Formats: sequence, C-alpha cells, structure tokens
Amino acid sequence: MSNAARVVAPVTHALDIHPVAGRIGAEIRGVQLSADLEPAVIEAIQAALVQYKVVFFRAQTHLDDQGQEAFAHLLGEPIAHPTVPVREGTRYLLELDGGEGRRANSWHTDVTFVDAYPKASILRSVVAPASGGDTVWANTATAYQDLSAELQALADQLWAVHSNEYDYAAAKPNVSLEQLENYRKIFTSTVYETEHPVVRVHPVSGEKNLLLGHFVKRIKGYSQSDSAHLFNLLQSHVTRLENTVRWRWQAGDVAIWDNRATQHYAVDDYGTQGRVVRRVTLQGDVPVGVAGQHSRTTRGA
Repeated sequence: MSNAARVVAPVTHALDIHPVAGRIGAEIRGVQLSADLEPAVIEAIQAALVQYKVVFFRAQTHLDDQGQEAFAHLLGEPIAHPTVPVREGTRYLLELDGGEGRRANSWHTDVTFVDAYPKASILRSVVAPASGGDTVWANTATAYQDLSAELQALADQLWAVHSNEYDYAAAKPNVSLEQLENYRKIFTSTVYETEHPVVRVHPVSGEKNLLLGHFVKRIKGYSQSDSAHLFNLLQSHVTRLENTVRWRWQAGDVAIWDNRATQHYAVDDYGTQGRVVRRVTLQGDVPVGVAGQHSRTTRGA
C-alpha cells in the first residue's frame, strides 16, 4: 500500500480532503482552526497528517498569535525553539521574516539537532509575496521506499550526527555578513550535537523514514569525503520531485506538517517583497532506528 493511501486508525469525523500531489500533501476545506474544535475533528486532522504528511488550510485570517498557540495545544504540547527567542508576547511562536534575512532556503527537518525534535510544525502566513516565496515539502517515507533493497539495507545501519553548528554562509548565500553573523550568534547560542539513525521508524504509522536534512554534520564511521557522498546519495532520493508538494501561499493560510516524515524548503525567489510566517512546533519523541536503538544528544543537553 502506498504512503499516500495509508490510514493508520479509524476516523469518526469525515473531513473534506483534497490531495495536492500524488505522494504528499492535501488541502482540508471547511474547517476553521481554533481552540474550540471538537475532539473528533482534531482526531481526523491528526490522522490526515500521518497519512498525507502535510495538510493545508486556506483563509484562516481569523487566527492571531494567541489563537495559533491555543489551537496548537489541541494537537500536542507546544515547545519553544531551543536557541531562537520567541516572538514578543507569545510563549512558543517563532517568527520568520524574510526581510530580516531569515529565509530557510535549504532542505531540512525542524530542529533535528536535539534528540526529541518536534513531531509537527504549524505554520501561519502573515504576509505573503505577490509572487514567489512558496514552500516545498518532501515525503521521507516514499524516499526510503524508492531505495533499492541494497541501499535500504545500508541506510538501516547508518547513524548521522546532527548539529545546529553548520555552514550558514552556504545555506544563506544572499544574506549580508552582518545578518549572517547575527543569525549565527543567536542560532548557536547553545551548540547541540545529536546522533540519529539515518532510518527512523515512525511511532504511529510504522513507516521507515530517511532522517537527513541540512543539520547533518557527518555520517558516523565514515571519512568526511565518504560521508558527504553517502549523504548526497540518500538526500537526493528525498528531494526527487515525485516525493514533493509545493504550496503557493496566501496571507492567512496555515500548513501543518508531520516533522517526523518530511523535509521542507522555503524557496528564496521573492526578492525584496515582504514574506512573514509564524510557526509553533509540538513536542516530539526520541527517534527509534530499525534495530530499536534510540537517538542520543551528545552535546548541549
């Protein structure tokens, strides 16, 4: 059975779901997100999230910062970013303002430099550019399924070191040196390193997912050169177009993604136009590899 068709539990509330791409992503219509949603609706959203990996809600313009945080509590336990300060007046909300150089234009899974990284992220568009500024998500489960049996067997055994201390200049080539240094100081105010299995078993669906992205510093047990080759080989399967969905933002849109089964990339093609999004993440669990070993943070814990 394909990932896109997989349902992990019976759902008691029928949602108006419209798949966006063949392997990942669906728009849910007719739901106004708030802290007042009935448990059956939340259960159905959670099931859709596991099934489609990322779900989209248009025209949620009624939501403000507090409403976004209150809604997040229905899906899990909100957590603040471990190093970046939250938006003033909020407890958990992280603002990404493209005008300040905060453009996440590289493939990543959120906060994998800690062991129990977020299970999900809730992103709300506040200011959307007239053109450009899309976000792309990739399905890391179908990426694993696409590997040959031999590559799957190799990936099952690999471990990677993830860190928030990485090459910021390469990841953000269009940012000024001053912005780059300021961003680096904030983001690495505490340096973390965590060892994760390259193949993570999803705690709900049981699917195997490739756990990679730009926070990977090296593959354990390999030289820097061989590590880079292995990373690029496996990462290239994640970002194949067949595994992706692309969303054209409008102000008021909300995207929720399963951070255990996806990577994402904010496309930096909107020049000087305004682009502001605000994110709340939900507490995750410590990943488990194919052989049952758990991830472990070795620095910054």
